[in-house]
Amino acid sequence: MAEQPFHGVLVPVLTPFAPNGEPDAGRFTVFCRWLLDQGAGGLSVFGTTSEANSMSAVERMKLLDALVEAGIPPDKLMPGTGACSTSEAAELVRHVIGHDCSGVLMLPPFYYKGVSDDGIFAFVSRVIDKAASPALRVYLYHIPPVAQVGYSLDLVGRLIKAYPQTVVGLKDSSGDWSNTAALLDHFPGFAVFPGSEVFLLDALRKGCAGCITASGNVNVPCIRKVYENWRSPHADALQAEITTLRKALQAYPMVPALKRIVAHFHGDPQWAAVRPPMVPLDEAQSSALIADLAKLGFTLGERPRSMAA
Repeated sequence: MAEQPFHGVLVPVLTPFAPNGEPDAGRFTVFCRWLLDQGAGGLSVFGTTSEANSMSAVERMKLLDALVEAGIPPDKLMPGTGACSTSEAAELVRHVIGHDCSGVLMLPPFYYKGVSDDGIFAFVSRVIDKAASPALRVYLYHIPPVAQVGYSLDLVGRLIKAYPQTVVGLKDSSGDWSNTAALLDHFPGFAVFPGSEVFLLDALRKGCAGCITASGNVNVPCIRKVYENWRSPHADALQAEITTLRKALQAYPMVPALKRIVAHFHGDPQWAAVRPPMVPLDEAQSSALIADLAKLGFTLGERPRSMAA
């Protein structure tokens, strides 16, 4: 199996939008740099938290161009290439490869439901073949609560066997610890990342590579403490701390809540903007969220200068 380029706390980065509703490359770049400065081990841009499927392929490619041109290290980037057609997915994959990013995060085709493992295998296989690059590293993105289509254990094993140097990892956003544990048990050396830090300590004890978590947008340092100290006597207490915050965040629509937190603590109201079909938190939700965080003693840390009001 190929060497693993990613480990630690990876962040599926929020996408800022300008007042005209277009992706804001300037804010995006500044925020990505800030997350790396906070200790993120990588940036999984253009995933669910990024509102990627509310953006066109062209918009995503332009944002990736902007990140690399601004000096964000491509080896820290795992862009999502989610699409329902092999042609669009392959175009996104080739664009990522062209920037020498370390990997892609690949959703299964998510529009048609009830499709077979054979159909999903054919989709992934065709995208890999269309990309036609030995540099490609694929991280499967398993998120059945949203996509309603996923990667079964049998399918994961089949893909690893067919593409051992290409299919090298998986983000498990099933929310089902038994599925994450089974992946870790069945595929040693395969980079499994829980999609929530709630499972991080248990997963580290079974050999996971880290986590790829939405709340990393606001809590990288504390999540990283668990990753770095999972063998210590304080590991369970550190895990309890990040689990408490995660549960507080999950009481609200996750993406609007995370954006509201960034807007509030970075003094930049525009950060609260989302793209339809999402809507921002209303005033009552926003006030309740900030109050909940205050009860936990939450702070976001020093904001980047160029994000200051």
